[in-house]
Amino acid sequence: MNNEFYTLKEIKQQPELWNNIWKLIHKNKQSITDFLHPIDDYDVVFTGAGSSFFIGEIVAPVFQKDTGLTTKAVSTTEIVTHPLQYINPNKDTLLVSFARSGDSPESLAAIKLSNQVSKNVKSLVITCNSNGALAKIENDSKNYSIVLPEEANDKSLAMTSSVTAMAIAAILLGRLSKLEDEKLKIKIAANAIVSFFDKYDKSLREIAKTTYDRAVFLGSGSMIGVAREAHLKLQELTDGEIISKFDSFLGFRHGPKAVVNENTLIVYHFANDPYIRQYEFDLVKSIRKGQNPKLSIGIFNSDVPDEIYNTLDISFHIETKNDKIDEGYLSISSLVVSQLIATYKSIELGFNPDSPSKSGSIHRVVQGVTIYNYK
Repeated sequence: MNNEFYTLKEIKQQPELWNNIWKLIHKNKQSITDFLHPIDDYDVVFTGAGSSFFIGEIVAPVFQKDTGLTTKAVSTTEIVTHPLQYINPNKDTLLVSFARSGDSPESLAAIKLSNQVSKNVKSLVITCNSNGALAKIENDSKNYSIVLPEEANDKSLAMTSSVTAMAIAAILLGRLSKLEDEKLKIKIAANAIVSFFDKYDKSLREIAKTTYDRAVFLGSGSMIGVAREAHLKLQELTDGEIISKFDSFLGFRHGPKAVVNENTLIVYHFANDPYIRQYEFDLVKSIRKGQNPKLSIGIFNSDVPDEIYNTLDISFHIETKNDKIDEGYLSISSLVVSQLIATYKSIELGFNPDSPSKSGSIHRVVQGVTIYNYK
């Protein structure tokens, strides 16, 4: 198997990159704090398109819990068509835009339209491309750009390290007052992923050799965003050959469970919280009583219970020496597993994971979008 693909390198560079994101935010802590103060009564909207939107779904629950601010994720594609349904002109709003390239037409339009319909918007950009249009917006009292290290700007088609890097940065925005504590938490998560690569890489390569044509990714809370991003990665990197779906553990019971058949892979992104895991484990047992999937993978930050067994169970427990990964960083760590699942399946099916779209219909930066005047 060719280990020279950019996609694999970008997945495996993530532990080091996460530590570098902390250094960047720490270095700019004062200017970020000055820009954000005061936002005690703001609505916070995380936005982006595709994977950049899914980042918002991953971090919005964590950010709201950390700050107490009402926080939601809304795609730029929705803001562009329906700005007044998502931006309240009567409410102060912090619009946080995620963008790998910073050149997507919807990303630029979402900021413009938000300011067009409301005079009460502050715009904060987190981007991976220092040469992108969003990175070049001048910082002032209404605008602020955080440009991540160059290595976060993935060269491959699929977003991998860019997703987790922007997610880490966003979580740190909600924890600026305790950045020193976050340094250790990120290090624990990063070390767990390094150990995961060492321990489970071979097993995931073997699983990729098994034939399946559909896949389901499940999560709860912020892990729903992880499941959504994971389902896109597998579908994207196999050029649609593997049809993928995502859902919450409880939501999957309400009809979508019918998708499971003998050619299905299910990936369970389990939560840290034992209260939440009760519902998640019940769903696993329920699936076993019906149509069993061909393969199942469980991702844990704990010991694996005897009654919850899968084709492969991945635990960060031993790697972290009994230190649980922080709730926010666990979601990001769990996503790395699914990134690798998708990449190895792409390679096994004969695709180039750096550029898997054989028809050329999918591009690194979206093309063909016309932005119309909004009145």
